Amino acid sequence: MPAVRDEAAKIGVLCWETGQVPRGLQQLETLVGNSTNPASYAYPVSFHPVRGANVHTILENPDPKVLATMMADAAAMVAEKGIKAITTSCGFNAIFQRELAQAAGVPVLTSSLLQVPFVRLLHGPESEIAIITANARALGPRHLRAAGIASMDGLHILGLEQCPEWNRMFAEPDAGIDLNVIEQEVLGTALGALQKHPGIRAFVLECTDLPPYSEAIRQQSGLPVFDFITMVNFLHSAI
Repeated sequence: MPAVRDEAAKIGVLCWETGQVPRGLQQLETLVGNSTNPASYAYPVSFHPVRGANVHTILENPDPKVLATMMADAAAMVAEKGIKAITTSCGFNAIFQRELAQAAGVPVLTSSLLQVPFVRLLHGPESEIAIITANARALGPRHLRAAGIASMDGLHILGLEQCPEWNRMFAEPDAGIDLNVIEQEVLGTALGALQKHPGIRAFVLECTDLPPYSEAIRQQSGLPVFDFITMVNFLHSAI
């Protein structure tokens, strides 16, 4: 994971601990659009690996001890680097949104899921929205409530854990993956959802590894796609 430190950066990104990222996810980090790739941004950002943050303590079993570390690290980035806003490299940090925002004292966007209420308002309260997530089984009501999602009405949550190549990243963390197959799995998930639910008006990509595929989903579905990068760009324009 890149350890970029830029004094001009206004946005800080809390990342998983160095050495705790599965090999497949490291491959995804090489793609422009990925949350931990500096080339994904048209402005400098400051990456900060968080001790203890990994797939087990964030995605599978949110750990209060890791949250405490993230809160302290966020506050330190603000005080020591002059960071004006904080985000994170995993959408499952949504569950920590309120605590991190309180601790940081600056705007905090933990997850692309925070866009869901906004997207719903854009298309009407009864509109259908598709959320593509790294793991639907792990994305629970606490994550959604913390992201300001008050109702599941009209929401379709699509989990990539059903895709064999995607799932290999977690089942075999030391194994490499085929990026071309991953792309087809992501696109297939989006287009399959649209076939099953033709009333879908927009996609929100929870996972911070998915923005590299947003444009392909837009082109093939003809629908708006909101992801981590659209969220952070909005935040950057505000500060």
